[in-house]
Amino acid sequence: MAGSKCVRLNVELTNKLLESVDSILFDCDGVIWRGDQAIPGAPQVIKLLKEHGKKVFFVTNNSTKTRKLYVDKMSTLGFNANEEEVFGTAYCSAMYLKTVCKLQGKVYLIGSNAMKQELEAVGIQQIGLGPDHIFGKQTDWANVPLEPDVKAVLVGFDEDFSYMKVNRAMQYLTRTDCLFVGTNRDTRLPLEGGTAVPGTGCLLQAVEMAAQRQATTVGKPNHFMFDCVASKFGLEPGRCLMVGDRLDTDIMLGSNCGLKTLLTLTGVSTVAEAEANQKSGCSEKHKMVPDYYVESIADLLPALQG
Repeated sequence: MAGSKCVRLNVELTNKLLESVDSILFDCDGVIWRGDQAIPGAPQVIKLLKEHGKKVFFVTNNSTKTRKLYVDKMSTLGFNANEEEVFGTAYCSAMYLKTVCKLQGKVYLIGSNAMKQELEAVGIQQIGLGPDHIFGKQTDWANVPLEPDVKAVLVGFDEDFSYMKVNRAMQYLTRTDCLFVGTNRDTRLPLEGGTAVPGTGCLLQAVEMAAQRQATTVGKPNHFMFDCVASKFGLEPGRCLMVGDRLDTDIMLGSNCGLKTLLTLTGVSTVAEAEANQKSGCSEKHKMVPDYYVESIADLLPALQG
């Protein structure tokens, strides 16, 4: 199989690929949109896939939006989507704590208002949202007030991230029965023009280093991200296609879960990086080689329109 990977799709191959799958999972930023602009042709691709009877889902490591906010953004950009099709890490982390961990207690949240809303939607209370300013001396920090019914620390993207939040999380995590969960490990968030800002992975690693514990992450490439979709809709991995722009999250998720994979070059990763992974002797890097690639998902249009 390795020799036949990283193949550029043409119309004939696209038709064969689409015949072999029932469900298609799309990453969002860098795949169907970039920033606040839809990738040209992307809304039409989604529309035609649905008209061809394909189930379409959107899976993103971004934890700053609820499913409703994603649907609102998609609608603005010309996409037809509903909340049931959207799986962001704000929602998936809440589902993980509720269904897998069966959490009985509160969450200390380092994260966004969207994460708060998704936690509350499944009946989980949280504390910690918003700024946490430093006070007193180091002895005060070590004895910061803690709520006894906090049973988990959840770390996502937090614009109010601070030293005191790391400290408070560390104090909670000294309790052996306190769960430790992160939304994802993306270290950098690429922006237009080739710039980037630190991602959630940087925040999560700071808490891990302080607590001397490793978090369980729910986002891509973790298996749970696919399980969250598959369990709800009865998906068969071998009949699914994962479409993404990042080799280390999207394509690796597909490899980890036994999905077919398609890399689009409108985002982060390049064909050269995929080919370097393919030539590597490292089995982990082999998981970051897509089955196929396209310049843009608009390249699927000729097959869908034919």
